[in-house]
Amino acid sequence: MSPNSILKRSKALEGVHGVHVEPHSPFGLTEDNQNGDLHASTCGSSTTETNQLLLMQRLWQQRPACLRPIHCCNPSHGDMHLAERVANVLTSVPFVALGMQAPRKNFSCKLYANSLIGVGVASSMYHSSKGKWRKFLRWVDYTMIATATVCLSRALTNENPKLLMAASAVFLPVHPMMVSVIHTGMMEVAFARRALKDPDLRMAHTVHKMSSLVGGMLFVADDLFPKTPYIHAAWHLAAAVGVGTCNKLLE
Repeated sequence: MSPNSILKRSKALEGVHGVHVEPHSPFGLTEDNQNGDLHASTCGSSTTETNQLLLMQRLWQQRPACLRPIHCCNPSHGDMHLAERVANVLTSVPFVALGMQAPRKNFSCKLYANSLIGVGVASSMYHSSKGKWRKFLRWVDYTMIATATVCLSRALTNENPKLLMAASAVFLPVHPMMVSVIHTGMMEVAFARRALKDPDLRMAHTVHKMSSLVGGMLFVADDLFPKTPYIHAAWHLAAAVGVGTCNKLLE
C-alpha cells in the first residue's frame, strides 16, 4: 500500500465513531470482538521501540543539574580584550609556582602539588584560547580545579569515606563545581580545627579567611558584572593567596 493511500484512509477514518488513528504509520485496522468497534493499531515492535526512545530522551533532558556538564555561555567572558586576556594568563602562573613549592613528603602531597601545576596550565590555556577549543578548555579548567580540591582533601587526611571519594571521582567530569564546593568545605573545616590547636597556623588561617572572602566576592562579581575588566584576574590572585596558605597545612 502506497503512502498516499494510507494518508487518504487515515483522513477518511477521522471522525468515525469508535475509530482511533494513531499518529504513527504504518497502521492496520483491527476489530474489537467485544464491542465491534474498529480501531487503528500501530506495528507493535517499532512503536514500542520509538516510545522507549522518547521516554529515555525525556528522562535525559530532565536530569538534575548535577548531571549536566559545564557550559561556556559567553565565549569572551573574562577576556574582553587583549590586555585582559594577558592579565588572566599572567595571574594563572602563580598556581604553577605554588605547585612547585608545595610539600612533597608523600604520594598524596605529590599528587596535590602536581594538580596545582595543572590548574595553572589549564587556566593559562583556557584564557589564551579562541574558537571551538575554548569551550572544551573551559571544562578542563573547572575539572582541574576540582581535581586539586580532591587531591588536597586526600593529602590532609586518609580518613575520608571511600564512598565520598568514589562519588567525587564519578561526578568530577560532569559537575566539577559541585565537587570543588564539597571538598573546599572539608578543607575549611580541617584548617579551622588545626588553627585552633596550633598557634603557628593562626596567622595563615586569618590570611586564608580574608583571601577566601575576597575571592568569593570577586567570583560572584565576575558573573554579575561580566563586562567589568580585570575582575577575573583579581579573583585569580585572591585564590592564589588562599591556596598558598593551604600549603602550610601540609608542612
